[in-house]
Amino acid sequence: VQLQASGGGLVQAGASLRLSCAASGRALRDYAVGWFRQAPGKEREFVVAISWNGVSSHYADSVKGRFTISRDNAKNTVYLQMNSLELEDTAAYYCAAATSYSGRYSSIEGRYDYWGQGTLVTVSS
Repeated sequence: VQLQASGGGLVQAGASLRLSCAASGRALRDYAVGWFRQAPGKEREFVVAISWNGVSSHYADSVKGRFTISRDNAKNTVYLQMNSLELEDTAAYYCAAATSYSGRYSSIEGRYDYWGQGTLVTVSS
């Protein structure tokens, strides 16, 4: 499966953005999907993951209450709604697909088989 992340941009602190992760090649419903991000000069970190059917999700503490993951399997797309953006949210955001959902272990990068290219989110003051 090929993944394409999009929707990044430059926004002010407090604003909202919605990222999309579109899949091709195979049905995205066969996969759990996670979002990761990498800020300049930092290691990539886990943001959130969602099960194949959208019933279960797991969020990093840093984004709980501000970010919401959802998916539309009919459109082969996973979304990341980001509200109340903070300067610390500035990063390249990557989506990844895994053959199984791992709950709280979804933060482990090695559990993901496919990765998309990043989409850059820049939050300014």
